[in-house]
Amino acid sequence: MSFSHAAQELFVTQSAISHHIQKLEADLGVALFERRTRAIALTPHGEAYYAKVRDAFELLRLGTEQIRSRPAGKTTLTVGLLASFATRWLAPRLRAFSATHPGITLQLRPEIALANVAAGEVDVAIRYGRGGWPGVRAQRLMPERLSLVCAPSLVTGKKRLREPQDILRFPLLTSYSNNSFEWDGWAKRFDVDLGQTQMVQLHDYNIVVEAALAGQGIAMGRHHLIARQLTSGELVQVLPEAILDDARVGWWLVTPKGSLSGAAAAFRDWLGEAARQDGLDETH
Repeated sequence: MSFSHAAQELFVTQSAISHHIQKLEADLGVALFERRTRAIALTPHGEAYYAKVRDAFELLRLGTEQIRSRPAGKTTLTVGLLASFATRWLAPRLRAFSATHPGITLQLRPEIALANVAAGEVDVAIRYGRGGWPGVRAQRLMPERLSLVCAPSLVTGKKRLREPQDILRFPLLTSYSNNSFEWDGWAKRFDVDLGQTQMVQLHDYNIVVEAALAGQGIAMGRHHLIARQLTSGELVQVLPEAILDDARVGWWLVTPKGSLSGAAAAFRDWLGEAARQDGLDETH
């Protein structure tokens, strides 16, 4: 109820406040204030109007305060990826990312049906394969070393494998994929006909690893994901010389075409360094 106090709060002159009120009254076609010698008062129209707009201004105030109370610069980055990569490689490293980038929250979306990066379903994605996905940019993070692995008990004594053809005596474990290439590529490389082999298709590579650990068959070992099991001896390489050495196979960071957001660029740089360090660890 004071034009002068309103002017001080809004950092404008009293005459500016008076001018705006006059414009508002002209637009509405009614008087909102009754001007007195040393004070102002709301007219009946002013009272009615204030009763309606007060809640609207309160909502604006609350919304503004909620935005201001959010942690400064906090950004959410949605990442599409396979569940196996999320649990076996990325998750153990997330604390390091959070420590380096406290303003970025990673929201992981693990699923077999790869999210559409180009359509904006996720901000970025980590994919496994040989590259060549249309409509996106793909940067290879690290190559994948592929060899046959299983539980030690499966290949002891007389059951030991001596040549590639010997795998035909065992169930072969594989995970569902839109573009399966591991076993076919390995069989072609070592001239093995898998036509009569018992192939056990499992939903996800995490299940493939668990089945291999339980002695259910031979799996194609993705070394970046099973490094701990190989080190501990829970899984062993069979035919260690029979490695699928396709230089295109690896883990890729997939991003939309065009410029990246600051959060996406930060994640890309961190991920590349983490992948580089993982490669260095493998060589020692």
